[in-house]
Amino acid sequence: MGRRIGTIGVAAWASVLTMAMVLAGAAPPAAGGVAPVAATAPDIRDSGPNPQGSRRQASFLLAQQTGSGPKVALVIANATYPDDNKPLTEPIKDARAIADELRRDGFDVTVAEDLTKQKTRSAVDGFKAKIKPGSAALLFFSGYGIQFGKQSYLIPVDAQIYTEGEIKRDGISVESILSEMNAAGATVKVVIIDAARRNPFERRFRSYSGGLASLNAPAGTLAIYSAAPDKAAAADTNGLFASELLKEMGSPGLTAEEVFNHTRIDVSSASRNDQVPFVSSSLTENFYFAGAPPGPPPRVAEPKRPAEEKKDREAEKKSEPPPEPPKTPEELNKRGRTYAMNGDYGRADADFSEAIRKNARYAEALNNRCWTRAVMGQAQEALADCDEAMRLRVDYADAFDSRGLAYLKLGNFDRAIADFDAALRLRPKKVSSLYGRGLAKLKKGRTADGNADIAAAKALDPHIAQEYKQYGLE
Repeated sequence: MGRRIGTIGVAAWASVLTMAMVLAGAAPPAAGGVAPVAATAPDIRDSGPNPQGSRRQASFLLAQQTGSGPKVALVIANATYPDDNKPLTEPIKDARAIADELRRDGFDVTVAEDLTKQKTRSAVDGFKAKIKPGSAALLFFSGYGIQFGKQSYLIPVDAQIYTEGEIKRDGISVESILSEMNAAGATVKVVIIDAARRNPFERRFRSYSGGLASLNAPAGTLAIYSAAPDKAAAADTNGLFASELLKEMGSPGLTAEEVFNHTRIDVSSASRNDQVPFVSSSLTENFYFAGAPPGPPPRVAEPKRPAEEKKDREAEKKSEPPPEPPKTPEELNKRGRTYAMNGDYGRADADFSEAIRKNARYAEALNNRCWTRAVMGQAQEALADCDEAMRLRVDYADAFDSRGLAYLKLGNFDRAIADFDAALRLRPKKVSSLYGRGLAKLKKGRTADGNADIAAAKALDPHIAQEYKQYGLE
């Protein structure tokens, strides 16, 4: 794991308001309209018994809260632009990893790479054809993007842009794709844009606004951009956004909105606020990438006598089936991460071990077990897991970080420093590696260097010292 994952709450007043409107007998917001905003919690009143209406309301609320319709995704990665000096190194690798995660989460995924404008248009048309009424539709784009006229445009690889006016001609606006997703009947529209890079076109413009524009989206949209509006991502944070996003998508039980907010906080912390992703939501329901967490569905109770209510409650307790145990390596790895985040390392180790038994080439589970065993004091056993994870996945920063922790626990400070150095070459602002390297340097008597690393780590995350203390390292 090699990192501390926090949990934050996300207020969802729009969902509360939608529920209030349904319970009060009002119509929910139109799919193409703007989600209403409540300044205070709405007043929910019982409008009297109406069994048939209550059943319809319960069905509507269940669909709203679980996002249970089909899920489709279009993943585009543009890396080779003729106007650039060399291909971008991150988009294709990041897009393939995102696509793999979405497939694990039940999405029907289309992946397209290095698209011309014509091929982009064809890809969007094919994506739109897959969207059915009630679907959840997701667009991921990594490459170059430009804002013009208060809209963000995705740039195809064959774009010929020399003036601001040609952006609209050769680019494809995010808003236009969103509009098509909405028109096709998607009730949940998710947009992930990793395109706030400095690009080779801007030097041609007399006046230029860096980064992307704010999003004007229809109701039912959740979006995240890799950097704030009008801001370009720093050059040394390439790959940071997708890496943090993937880790949060792999955390079970989080709504998509929580995933995006966690990603915003993690990227901001890791980059010392040099890169702060932009999150926008007009969702009117809870949506989960991998499905809602186990538990009974929400119900809308019809007016009943107390004796009937008591009888129903007792019947429900007897009839509720237990949650389905995880079966796939991915499900086991996700549950193991949850156990580890909660300090239940024994159960985490068991889940990671079962995931590896089912898929011996599962690099993430190997790294997670390495980190867990290092924390548990089984550092010697941890080394083999990290070695195998790095053999399977080249340039795996988290595995270097986890193995550095294992060597630190074993007192092999030279190897710990070497592994933390490797992790930091890949992720220059990785907090756990900075702090671990600082501790190892102090143990070697390199006081000034060690204190400098520790100070830099604490500036990024004031709680990192407490985290390492829980590992038995001070």
